[in-house]
This record gives sequence, structure tokens and C-alpha cells, in this order.
Amino acid sequence: MITGKAGAAVLSIISNSLLILLKGVAGAVTGSIAIITEAVHSAVDLLASIFAYFSIRKAEQPADADHPYGHEKAENIAAGAEAMLILVGALVISYEAVRRLEGGAEIESLGFGIAVIAFSMVVNIVVSSFLYSRARVHDSPALEGDAAHLRADALTSVAVLAGLVLVAITDEPAFDSIAALVVGVAIVGSGVRLMMRAGRVLMDEAPPPEELDQIEAAIAAARPPEMVGYHKLRARKAGARRHIDMHVQFRAGTTLEQAHQQAHALRAAIEAAIPHADVLIHSEPETSYVPPDFDVGPLRHG
Repeated sequence: MITGKAGAAVLSIISNSLLILLKGVAGAVTGSIAIITEAVHSAVDLLASIFAYFSIRKAEQPADADHPYGHEKAENIAAGAEAMLILVGALVISYEAVRRLEGGAEIESLGFGIAVIAFSMVVNIVVSSFLYSRARVHDSPALEGDAAHLRADALTSVAVLAGLVLVAITDEPAFDSIAALVVGVAIVGSGVRLMMRAGRVLMDEAPPPEELDQIEAAIAAARPPEMVGYHKLRARKAGARRHIDMHVQFRAGTTLEQAHQQAHALRAAIEAAIPHADVLIHSEPETSYVPPDFDVGPLRHG
């Protein structure tokens, strides 16, 4: 049984290698540009899977002197690289499709080509579904990006199948190139979406409101009796890890030792409630609050 993020990435590498071989043979036998573009797409998927594997291994390394916040953003960098690979693959596919559309080409052994594309579509649906499930369990951007590649490949296989069937019915090879162009456009959309998601994390964008609500619910549930309120609550994501920091006010008369102890208890409660959280709390007296220059949240007494 395959377990862990790295194991899922290895499965993707194996399946993509098999599909490249099958599509390459089918493309050579049939002369179909749509099947050849599918082979190119699978080659891009293979590179993405390799990026995902090594980024996951890197992200799992503990923090060190050069990377005190850890290596989790390696997954987000890999997702961005995968997005760029998608876009490059789309350009190659579109160029070759237009060239074939203008020049024309003969297509042979359509039955074999249709069988290969149908098989690859089923394989990609199964593997991408598995990768999506592992990505949710491990909150892995790299696996999510890899799954997105394979799901896009499966969806574009539908266009390729439609094109090959139309060629078989009408004996018009132009449908093959048109199908390849549809594949190219679909791949561009997938690459742009993946790049935007990776870019938001690399720019330390705040998490969605519902995730901040979960953090505030955890604070309210673990609120120590000497705590007056909190402000400057911030959070960002790196790979699967959440970095959360906040300022907490304690009542007058609370000793430094008590504030330290209760801040650590609050931190432990938040980290227990929020998966993969790393919490930093700055303790302050209740009279220290000054409204921030930008809105990271007012003083909360709840």
C-alpha cells in the first residue's frame, strides 16, 4: 500500500512514464498530432511529478541554521515550476497543431490510437483522484499541483478522443489538429490557475476568512483567565505549515512568569486545534495597545 506524500509522487512518476511510452508509440504508429501532443503533455506531467517528489523530500527536512522557518515552501516553489512547465507544453502543442492544420497530415491505425488514449484517460483519472486525496490529507501543494496536471491530461484526452472519432467518421484529418488546439487551450488554463495559487502563498497572502475564524475559535476556547484581549493576529502558509503570530494583553498584576506560562498554554491549544501550526505569541500588559497603522485586526476582548 502506498503511504505518505513521497510514495504518492512516486506512483505519479511511474504512471506518467508508462503513458509517455504508450502515447509515443501510438503517435508514431498513427501519425496523429493530437496523440503526439498527449505524449508531450504526459512528458510535462512526468517532469512535474519529479519536481513534486523532490520538493516533498526537501519540505520534510527540519529547520536548520540557514532556514530557521523550515523548508515547507519548497512545495510551493515546485507548484510554480510545474505551472510554468504546463504553459511551455501548451505553447509547443499549439504550435505543432497549427503547423499540421496548415500543412495537413495522414492518420492511420485509428483504432489503436483511440484505445491508447482511452486507457490513458482512465489511468490519469484514477491516479489524479488518489493524488488529490493524499494532497488533502497532507495539505500538500506539490501533490495538488501534480494531481491538477493529471486531471487536466485526463480531461484533454476527451478532446483527443473526440477528434480521433471524428477523423474516423469523416475521414477529415483536420479534426485531429483541432483537438490538439483544444488541448493546448485547456492546458494554459490549468497552468495559470496553478501559478496563481503558488504565487499567493509565496507572497505570504493571508489565509481565507474561514481559516482565520478557526484560529480565533481556538483562541476563544483556550482563553486563559488573565487574558484581557489580543490584536495583530496574522497568519501565513508555507507548504502544509501555518505560521501564526499575535499580541496578547494580560491583566495588570499578572507576573511575567504567569504570562509566559499562559502564553505557552494558549500556543499549545492553538497548535492542537490547527493542523501543522507554528504559533508565536507576544505578551503585553493590558495598557500597551496602540491601533496599528494597517488593519490586522483590532483589539479583541472575546
